[in-house]
Amino acid sequence: MSHLYGNLDDFGMDTISLAGPLEAKLAAIQAAGFTQVMLSARDVVGHPQGFAAAVAAVRGSGLRVTGFQVLRDFEGLSGHLHEYKIDIAKSMLEMASALGAKVLLVCSSTSGHASQDLDALAADLRKLAMLAVPLGIKVAYEGLSWGRTVNEFTTAWDVVSRADAPNLGIGLDSFHMFATKTPLDDLELLDPAKIFLVQLADFMWQEIRSVEERITTARHFRVFPGEGVHSEALADLVTRLYKLGYRGDYSFEVFNDDYQQLPLDTVAARAWRCASWLGEDVLRRTVPLPNQMKLRQRIG
Repeated sequence: MSHLYGNLDDFGMDTISLAGPLEAKLAAIQAAGFTQVMLSARDVVGHPQGFAAAVAAVRGSGLRVTGFQVLRDFEGLSGHLHEYKIDIAKSMLEMASALGAKVLLVCSSTSGHASQDLDALAADLRKLAMLAVPLGIKVAYEGLSWGRTVNEFTTAWDVVSRADAPNLGIGLDSFHMFATKTPLDDLELLDPAKIFLVQLADFMWQEIRSVEERITTARHFRVFPGEGVHSEALADLVTRLYKLGYRGDYSFEVFNDDYQQLPLDTVAARAWRCASWLGEDVLRRTVPLPNQMKLRQRIG
């Protein structure tokens, strides 16, 4: 399809949606039509033949690596906690480099031991970004919706702006954006060149009534874009990002216990239908109604 309207190559799957060994996940993702994959540390360090075999599987799959996740509770610590997290970060950066990942995802801290001073958080993220420079890796900082200090993308952007490092940018996750009900108008605050990753997911209810429900939904019952009740909001988000000038990757960040019990090709095919909807319909400005999306899934 025309590059003027987005491209299906811009959309990728995350291995966390699939059960089974790494090689089977990679094969199912590629067979469905995807050209890129988001990797988690758990996938590669748990390989029965070790990390080197996992790297070989990824490198041999033909899939481009969207990014590597996830460094948690990194920023705002001091003393031995800070030094510990620096060591963890160095190891994760080395793993990302070995896998060919150009982006490391960092989630905002939930730790009660972390500082809430935004300048201190920015200083730590700047240090992380500098560690990533020799490896050619970008750092995408995401506001986790249950983060202690940074829980909206607007605050994450504030911290990234304070850090002012060329390879430090923001990661957007539609689940967290919708869970906190951060106005999409606030996307206008962002520099599109500093959006390093966009992760997309839907879910099945309009309201999330507590932090506990938010965490449970996020970790167990997300669905692919267009399968839940936020189809119009997702279409709006992708359209706004396009108009803003974003031309980077979209990864389906879908934690779902039900999908873990289905054949890999079944799950990957569901994801591909959603990529087709976003890439062909939404970015061509003909947004289908949610019930039309569901009809297409039934007959697809």
